[in-house]
Amino acid sequence: MAELDVQVVATDHAVWQGKARSVRGRTVEGDMGILPGHTPVLALLGQGELVIEPTEGPTVTAQVNGGFFSVDSDQVTIVADDADLS
Repeated sequence: MAELDVQVVATDHAVWQGKARSVRGRTVEGDMGILPGHTPVLALLGQGELVIEPTEGPTVTAQVNGGFFSVDSDQVTIVADDADLS
């Protein structure tokens, strides 16, 4: 099964890292959903909820504000100005 390698960091601390089936978040242009095989993208992160569906364990939800959202070769990197797990 294909999966995403996800890393979420805030400016001053690591928030979450692991393997996931999907990631949903809000960019300044609207909501974005990422699944394995997604085309490369770089987007500005908006304020809102980031939802990660890990390959194992419960859904991870974080409140994020500002920063960027990068996807390339099933590697998802989210660098937020501010981020905290809900």
